[in-house]
Amino acid sequence: MADVYSKKVMEHFYHPKNTGEMKKPDAVGEVGNPVCGDVMKLYIKVKDGKIADIRFQTMGCAAAIATSSMVTELAKGKTLLEAKKITRQDVADALSGLPPIKMHCSNLSAAALHAAIDNYLMDNEKKASKKKE
Repeated sequence: MADVYSKKVMEHFYHPKNTGEMKKPDAVGEVGNPVCGDVMKLYIKVKDGKIADIRFQTMGCAAAIATSSMVTELAKGKTLLEAKKITRQDVADALSGLPPIKMHCSNLSAAALHAAIDNYLMDNEKKASKKKE
């Protein structure tokens, strides 16, 4: 496995960062790939427009776990707008590359982050419109 993946991928697979369920998150993003079976759940806490805390739970292969870990590292401390700009290529590049057959994992991790941000923004929009009523 180590000859297929970069040292960074293996590091994030064996020692993933920001793992586990988050109690009372501000938003959750959940995505999956029915073809490979990977499922990612990403939790965020937002403070002053920035991602103050971020956690993930992933069921999947080494690349799925590593990309989930890396996307949390890339997003932590960023504004929602900055985090929303994180792409699958950013995740793959931060891991020193992924085999082409595993690039979908970086897409899933970025999609989970974007879904959590979108859910947060939608919830805040709903709360703001209720206050106006």
